[in-house]
Amino acid sequence: MLSDWTLWLEWLVKSLFVIFALLTGFAYLTLYERRALARIQTRIGPNRAGPQGVFQPIADAVKLIFKEELTPAKADRTLFFWAPVITMVPSIIIAAVIPFGPQNVPLFGRKISLALADINVGVLYLTAIASIAVYGIVLAGWASNNKYAMLGGLRSSAQMISYELSLGLMFVTAIILANSMSLYDIVNAQKNVWYAIVQPVGALVFLIVTLAEVNRAPFDMPEAEQELTAGYHSEYSGMKFALFFMAEYQKMIAISMIAATLFFGGYREFWFLKGTFLSVDHFWWLGPVYLLLKVVALLFFMIWVRATWPRIRYDRLMAFGWKILLPLSLVITFITATGILFFEMYKNPLYYWAIPVVSIVVGLFTVVMVYRELRRKAYERA
Repeated sequence: MLSDWTLWLEWLVKSLFVIFALLTGFAYLTLYERRALARIQTRIGPNRAGPQGVFQPIADAVKLIFKEELTPAKADRTLFFWAPVITMVPSIIIAAVIPFGPQNVPLFGRKISLALADINVGVLYLTAIASIAVYGIVLAGWASNNKYAMLGGLRSSAQMISYELSLGLMFVTAIILANSMSLYDIVNAQKNVWYAIVQPVGALVFLIVTLAEVNRAPFDMPEAEQELTAGYHSEYSGMKFALFFMAEYQKMIAISMIAATLFFGGYREFWFLKGTFLSVDHFWWLGPVYLLLKVVALLFFMIWVRATWPRIRYDRLMAFGWKILLPLSLVITFITATGILFFEMYKNPLYYWAIPVVSIVVGLFTVVMVYRELRRKAYERA
């Protein structure tokens, strides 16, 4: 009942936990990224602020807090102020429906679900919130009254909208496999096998699309170092810039949690630990631990990609999204739906396990065709 004060207290504690986890995660994700990049590139990385550089995020925060904030004279001051907030807030509230652990955990004399909001349309909520950040980016460029910022905002929003189509189809793929839009149902359906194994190409497409969605390398067009301006946030400084910076890294964490939930079993134990004493069914507190390990691994994947792949040209980025990823996502969704339909009709597991086989064949065919097209263009230029 809503009159039960303990229910309100539970929501408050969960909300504070999610906010604290994301804000702390954002701060130390910057250190994690810098140290990982340094390791990959045979450098040392930040190691002066505190032991092993653990106070470096605090030093960066202090610097940004005391940095002077400038507002262009002819900027739309209202939108200029609210654009960073509109970009940052969705990166926090999108984590509200992600389950950190099992349902109905006995704590403090009551059953508690380890998710801030356990709703039966969690995937729909994720797609709705993920699209809001586009408004903050395009408004930041428009409100700055700067042609470079405006063009950067349009470019970034076009990129995000283009890749959101493939992202939505990968959400649909997970829904088809679990026959539910509840994130708890999707996680529990992966108790025996992860969806990254059932639909490996879909999981890979999801990871690629999310890199473009959060403007990470090699899709980090807004922060192109070879250009004189920084895109939609050219006119921002101080804490307003820090909010854009915060939103990017918090979205990295949120996207990693979503990927882990949809394709890598979420808070469930690794498949080889099923039925052992390290199973979440035996100790509920292992759920957040397993989710954290998966998120750290997925974050390292994003960092590794940044250290490895060069930035691609903008026209190729858009062509990759519309001409390759979108058709491939449609085919992957069709293969998944067809395999599940035949599996349920004939109760033959061969149809279920045909999904990864056919998907890998289609993925390899796509890679071969893209390679041939690139070779053809290189030959024509020569």
